[in-house]
Amino acid sequence: MSKVIKILGTGCPKCKTMTSLVTEVVNENNIDASIEKVEDIMEIMTYNVMSTPALVVDDVITIKGRIPSKNEILALLN
Repeated sequence: MSKVIKILGTGCPKCKTMTSLVTEVVNENNIDASIEKVEDIMEIMTYNVMSTPALVVDDVITIKGRIPSKNEILALLN
């Protein structure tokens, strides 16, 4: 079953870095996942996240307010 990954952030440099890292991990490990960038502040607020970037995997907020390592992202996706 494909994972649904959402990266919540308004387009700041940290958000872009997280997007790049998540994309690299998914591609390097052949993970079946769709990556969606959520930049709309009202939609981000529905997740009750006050600090971005945030990583949401299958509607569960896994990381917020910091950039994870590639190993941490891989662990969350496996």
